[in-house]
Amino acid sequence: MRLLVDALIVLLILTNLRLVASSHLAACIYVVALQGLVLGLLPLLVGTDPLTLRACVLSGLTMVLKGIIFPWLLLRALRAVQVRKEMEPLVGYTTSLLVGAVLLALAMWFGRRLPLPVSEASPLMVPLALFTIMIGLFAIVSRRKALTQVLGYLVMENGIYAFGLTFAREEPLLVELGTLLDIFMAVFVMGITIFHISREFDHIDTDRLSLLKD
Repeated sequence: MRLLVDALIVLLILTNLRLVASSHLAACIYVVALQGLVLGLLPLLVGTDPLTLRACVLSGLTMVLKGIIFPWLLLRALRAVQVRKEMEPLVGYTTSLLVGAVLLALAMWFGRRLPLPVSEASPLMVPLALFTIMIGLFAIVSRRKALTQVLGYLVMENGIYAFGLTFAREEPLLVELGTLLDIFMAVFVMGITIFHISREFDHIDTDRLSLLKD
């Protein structure tokens, strides 16, 4: 079981690096979808107790929302705005990959030094959570397209979710379901916003919106 969890964590780390190294928006959406599916498996694996109904419900909903519904909504928004690539990011893709490697090293360093209990499933859970949060924030601030920034928001939330799996597994199921519902509404509203930005301004570059004047 420990070997399987470690393999999934390595896969999640690779999805983070793939996200910041790709210019194809559809590929980035599929990467985030894969990340959601893998994260959905973790509630079934990180605990030492036998499987419970709570863990199964949380796992199923996470996989459906993060791995299927969210990517589907974003792919619809992508088709509506007819944009295929992030052509001119604020930080280039090679540089972004190097920044990702540095963030991974920082996450490993902080994960070993934070005065927090070590995950029973894998000591890599905390570095993974920190790295995913940092990659999400980096994607938000280093990309111009609103859609890519939405993906950064989702990745950052995935990191918070992974952190919660490690340290807040006893919180009520209702709270976790409410959080997933909030994320669903956020993605839904963001998709509508991206469509309207594209329709009104013929682009979804958020930095160009700062040039608007009365």
